[in-house]
Amino acid sequence: MRASQTEKLCRSDFACFYPIQTRWGDNDLYGHVNNVTYYAYFDSVINRFLIERGGLDIHQGNVIGFIVASQCAYFKPVAYPEQLECGLRVTRIGHSSVDYQLGLFWHNDNLLRAQGSLTHVFVDRETHKPVAVSGQLHDGLAAISRSLIDTL
Repeated sequence: MRASQTEKLCRSDFACFYPIQTRWGDNDLYGHVNNVTYYAYFDSVINRFLIERGGLDIHQGNVIGFIVASQCAYFKPVAYPEQLECGLRVTRIGHSSVDYQLGLFWHNDNLLRAQGSLTHVFVDRETHKPVAVSGQLHDGLAAISRSLIDTL
């Protein structure tokens, strides 16, 4: 079953995790991490995954990814100096696009702090025309696809 954007996910719904160390500058005047910073966390996690497991060469590769849609639901605030973990999964692989879901947790904790969804469109670096998700990029994304996780 594919989770809706509003269905609150749990740690076991995610295929892989990356650590995130909050920084002093992440906090806003209200004493918690500012909402726009969550998107920076999500973008960093996705790109780290794409570089490490998808073979994306962000500096010289022919293919780059553009975020074309994003949203985030905030459940419990986080603040510096907390250590976080961000779970990542793929919910859809299209011809040239990919939908991700992310969950932000305290380190070694099961309580979801925030949940995001983002869509990447992969394009040619020079022309910015969509390109097929294929090869190592497709294989890396498929490895954390929701449909594969459901069968494990």
